[in-house]
Amino acid sequence: MIVANFINGTSASADETSPLIDPTTGEEFGRAAISRATEVDAAVRAAEAAFPAWSRTTPGERQLALLKLADLLEANASAVADAEIRETGKIRSVVLDEEIPQCVDQIRFFAGAARALGTAAAGEYIAGATSYQRREPVGVIAQITPWNYPLMMAVWKIAPALAAGNTVVLKPADTTPSSAVLLASLAAQVLPAGVFNVVLGDRDTGRLLVEHPVPAMVSLTGSTRAGIEVARSAAATVKRTHLELGGNAPVLVFDDVDVAAAAEGVVGAAFYNAGQDCTAATRVLVHSAVHDEFVAALTKTASAQVPGTDFGPLNSQAQLDRVLGLLSRSGATVHCGGKRHGSTGFFLEPTVISGLDQSDELVQEEAFAPVITVQSFASDNEAIALANGVPQGLASSIWTRDTGRAASLTARLDFGIVWVNTHGLVASEMPHGGFGASGYGKDLSMHGLEDYTRVKHVMIAH
Repeated sequence: MIVANFINGTSASADETSPLIDPTTGEEFGRAAISRATEVDAAVRAAEAAFPAWSRTTPGERQLALLKLADLLEANASAVADAEIRETGKIRSVVLDEEIPQCVDQIRFFAGAARALGTAAAGEYIAGATSYQRREPVGVIAQITPWNYPLMMAVWKIAPALAAGNTVVLKPADTTPSSAVLLASLAAQVLPAGVFNVVLGDRDTGRLLVEHPVPAMVSLTGSTRAGIEVARSAAATVKRTHLELGGNAPVLVFDDVDVAAAAEGVVGAAFYNAGQDCTAATRVLVHSAVHDEFVAALTKTASAQVPGTDFGPLNSQAQLDRVLGLLSRSGATVHCGGKRHGSTGFFLEPTVISGLDQSDELVQEEAFAPVITVQSFASDNEAIALANGVPQGLASSIWTRDTGRAASLTARLDFGIVWVNTHGLVASEMPHGGFGASGYGKDLSMHGLEDYTRVKHVMIAH
């Protein structure tokens, strides 16, 4: 089996390929195209040629096309899930019952949002001249998505970009390309050729796409390191950038919580998708009065999680080796897990660790694995200092029955998302994006749509 590019409305091969590995077994099951300059240029030129006509479609026409795409994704959910599961090892029921329905809803949201963009009212802001604003598509958008949510991250990229009237060249992660190609093949049934293209490949492919002179904007979801490289490359041609980068979310647990219920909620949010989620509830900060009790509850709940049943494997041998290295270098107390699970595939035991200092590698770096670290605090001020004391600023949560405390602390947490007494819930209508080393720009919501537009001021003298 060879997964090919999808360019200008049709499948397109490449001279080079790379292996596709089943992370549940560690065995090769197919190969995927590796695109070089020729393939990248073909995809970009197809998007460039399609842009004039697509950008002039009405919001209603774009809405109708996206609604049809959502219906096609819903109708083909089983086939798309098969592709996603084969390359990620995700739990099938999670993909079919949670992730694909969210993707369908997100496409439908942006279909409607295409008709709801607003600007300031037209008027005579200077005597003798009428001004108004136009929101216009940016142009050809280069988009790069990660391996943790291959389909969903592709939807988060393409839906607002297409709704705003842009055309797209998407590069999925080299280990998980199939669902993006399937999405593009479905989209070809309702979109003109060249509007949505997919090029497969490695980091060099992504670099070629970012450095190509035609795209007017680059949108990346990935690591902070990748975001820095993309921003540096895009700056050479003054491309706009939209960067959703690493997480490392703090979870502030106060002494008035229901310990068992809160522990169950935190473990669920930490181990969803094997912890390979930029909003995963990985850094637990617990009030000293309930620290030991909460660690015991976390350990009990985490230990009951079964790799392969409750969550899937890590993405690759390289990712497993990276996490095992982080764990091996830590001198903190391991309450459960900390080791590879089984002898096949890339599974990690559910892990809870306490007794870490703020400077520890496991605190400062995002593990991106089913790993929970626990630190203790004695006051609100200390909790905020520990929470904010990392470079990343994507997501966080507060667990308390004190609504006044929750309201106060949400303003002090330096994160783009703050949940209270829950963690990880996503609504299509609400923005997703962070601060600091977690990047800038918003996915989802009207903010996500606006990020793929440019604003023009028109003034008419009379």
